[in-house]
Amino acid sequence: MRGKWSAAVVLGLTAVLTTGCTLVGGGSNDDAGATVTLVTHDSFAAPQQVLDAFQQQTGIKIAVLKKGDAGALTNSLVLTKANPIGDVAYGIDSTFASRALSEGIFESYTSPEADRGPQRYAVDSEHRMSAVDLGDVCLNVDTNWFTERNLPAPTGYDDLTDPRYKDLLVVENPATSSPGLAFLLGTIAKYGEQGWQAYWQKLKDNGVQSVSGWEEAYGQDFSGSSGKGPLPIVVSYASSPAAEIGDDGKPRTKALLDTCYRQVEYAGVLAGTKQADKAHKVIDFLLSQQFQATVADSMYVYPARDGVALPKAWADAAPLPRDSASLPADQVQSGRERWIGQWRSLLGQ
Repeated sequence: MRGKWSAAVVLGLTAVLTTGCTLVGGGSNDDAGATVTLVTHDSFAAPQQVLDAFQQQTGIKIAVLKKGDAGALTNSLVLTKANPIGDVAYGIDSTFASRALSEGIFESYTSPEADRGPQRYAVDSEHRMSAVDLGDVCLNVDTNWFTERNLPAPTGYDDLTDPRYKDLLVVENPATSSPGLAFLLGTIAKYGEQGWQAYWQKLKDNGVQSVSGWEEAYGQDFSGSSGKGPLPIVVSYASSPAAEIGDDGKPRTKALLDTCYRQVEYAGVLAGTKQADKAHKVIDFLLSQQFQATVADSMYVYPARDGVALPKAWADAAPLPRDSASLPADQVQSGRERWIGQWRSLLGQ
C-alpha cells in the first residue's frame, strides 16, 4: 500500500470471499461464468465500474487473490509454480523480477497494448512480464515538522548522516519489505559495492530506525501521515505526497526526488494455467487505457502506458521523477541475498 484509497474505490470493491478471493466484475454475455484468478499484492485496487465493463465486454470474472507484499507474492508464486494458484499475477516489481524469471513462473505473452509504453520497461526478451505501473521509492519528509523547528529539511542521501538529523529517519527492512529493498538498492546504486556499507554505518551511527514494512513505517512512525508518528523522514514513494494534501490544497509532505529508485510493477500469465487465452485478455486489460487511467487514484502509482493523464493534484505534489536510479536485473539477482545479509549484519537485524 502506498497511500489512502478514495472512498469510492473502497466502497466499490466487493466483499472478500471465505477462500481469500474477491470476485470483481458484473454483467453478463454469452461467455458469462468464466473466471480468471489474478494473484496480487495487498495493494491491488480498481474502480468497480471499470471491472464491470471488462466483464461485460469479455464475459470474464476476475477473482483477486492477495498474497502480501511484492516479496511475499513472489515467494508464494515460486513455491506453488508446480501447481499454480492462479492464472495471472500482478505486483511483482523490478526488485524481484529477476527471481520470478529465473524460477520460470511466467509464460511468454506479448500484449497488443504493450507497445503503448510498457514495452520500454521490458525485463526479458521473451516478454514474460508486462509493465503495469511505476512506483518510485524515495525519501519523504514532513515539511511542516521542519518549518516549525526552523530546521532545513534534508535534500538527499548525504544529509541523513548529518547530526542535525539524528534519530529522525525510519526505513523498512529490505528482508521483509519491497520499498525497504528498493531503498537499499538505491544506496548501492549511489555509493557502489565498495561504499554502501560505510554509508549505512553512518546512518546507523546517526540513529536510523528500521521496521518490518511500509505500513508501520509510514502509517505509524512518520509524522507527516495520518498516524502522526514521531519521525519526520521516511522511506516511501514519490507519489505519497499526493495522499497528504491539506485543506489549503497543498501537500504537507515532500518526496526527495534525488533519492528515488525506479520500481516497476509487472503482470504476467502464470505458467501452467489452463486458461491461457482468457489470461491474455486480463493482461490486455491491465495495460489498457481504461485500467491505466485508474492506477494513480486507486493505488498511488504512475501508469506505465504513454499518454495517460495524472490527477491534477499530482502535477505539483507528485510529479514523476525524471532521473530515478536503477540497477540491472542480473546484478540485482546475483547480489540481492548477499546485500540483504550484509545489511542485516550491519544493522543487527
